[in-house]
Amino acid sequence: MWFDVLWSLPLTVGTFWIMRRWAIRRKNPLVNPLLLSLLVIIPLLLFTGVSYERYFAGSRLVHELLQFGVVALAFPLYKQLPAIVRRWKIMLGVCCIAVVVAMISGVAIAIWLGANQAIAASILPKSVTTPIALAITEQAGGIPAITAVCVILVGILGAVFGHAILNNLGITSKSARGMAIGASSHVIGTAHCNEVDREEGAFASLALVLCGVLTALSANLIFPWLMSCL
Repeated sequence: MWFDVLWSLPLTVGTFWIMRRWAIRRKNPLVNPLLLSLLVIIPLLLFTGVSYERYFAGSRLVHELLQFGVVALAFPLYKQLPAIVRRWKIMLGVCCIAVVVAMISGVAIAIWLGANQAIAASILPKSVTTPIALAITEQAGGIPAITAVCVILVGILGAVFGHAILNNLGITSKSARGMAIGASSHVIGTAHCNEVDREEGAFASLALVLCGVLTALSANLIFPWLMSCL
């Protein structure tokens, strides 16, 4: 195991660091450091024949530190606390709508394309952070591996295209932009918002937390109803 740490951990951290430096210089939403890191590491593992389990065991420290990174997103949220307190009813309502739309749209499209109940359950929590999404999937009878892929994909899409879509729609409010991306693209989108603007990042963090809690509380009620309707 220690041998795997010696190459896996530097590979993960070094690749992300290089891609992030490149993304900062290019300032192009398509140049996303997480996406570019995946495009480098996955082909490298396939070419060398190294299993994902071995790679993950060596770089597990990064996975463990992710929990602290998520908690760190609460700092900009604290700085915007007065503005959040003034508009908490509107923000709670927005998050409730976002949660319902995210779950209904994902499951409806999956069923329309011919997916079975297990696949639909795997897609149900696609817009919330991974630990919550995996717990919801297991309770709904889904496939955790598919859920993990969907969550990462949704996060990357939000981080890459979210601001461009909001710009084209003429949405300039920092609170609206942050909540839209945080509600739909969880931690990955929220981290990108923090890089663009700290105020946006604060509202994205709020949406990330609220939508995660609301999805966890309502998924077991909404999914059976959706399956009976569809």
